[in-house]
Amino acid sequence: MERNLTLIALFAALIAALGLIPAFTLAFGVPITAQSLGVMLCGTILGAKRGALAVLLFVLLVAMGLPLLAGGRGGLGVFASPTVGFLIGFPIGAFVTGLMVEKLRIGSLGVTSALAAAVGGILVVYAFGVVGMAVALDKTIPEATLLIVSFIPGDLIKAILAGVVTAALYKARPNSVLSRA
Repeated sequence: MERNLTLIALFAALIAALGLIPAFTLAFGVPITAQSLGVMLCGTILGAKRGALAVLLFVLLVAMGLPLLAGGRGGLGVFASPTVGFLIGFPIGAFVTGLMVEKLRIGSLGVTSALAAAVGGILVVYAFGVVGMAVALDKTIPEATLLIVSFIPGDLIKAILAGVVTAALYKARPNSVLSRA
C-alpha cells in the first residue's frame, strides 16, 4: 500500500516536472507540452488503476491552484479554458493505456506499450480534448478536430518514446513495471 502511494505521488510529480519543459502555445490557446508523455508513462509503467490515480492526483493538484501545467497555469480557471477536455481525458487515457499494457501480450513490451500509449494517450485523450475545445471555443466537432491535427506527430513520437522507456525499464528492473507484474 505504501509503495503504491509513493509511486502514485512520484508519477504525479513526473507529470508536473514535464510541464517545466518550455511549452509552445498555439494561437487557439492549447500548448504543446511534454506532460502528455507523463500521462502515457503512468499507464505503461504503473498500470491502469495506479496510472489513473497518479494522473487524477495531478489534475486535483492543478484544480487546487498549484501552477503545475505548462506555463505555470493552475486553478479552477483552466477548467474553463480550451484545455479542459484534455485535463478530463488525462486520467481516462492513462487508465486505458495501462489496461492495454496489462491485457495485451502481442509482440515485445515496447511495441505493446507504444500501441497502448497511442490509443490511450492520444485517441482517448483527444476524444475528450476535441469536445472540450469545441465547447470552450464555440466550434463544431470537425472544426475543433482540425485544430488539433498539428499535435498528432509530436504525440506519436511521445507514444513511441513511452514504449522505449517502458521496455528499457522492464529490461533493467522488471519488478518496476507494475503494468506487467
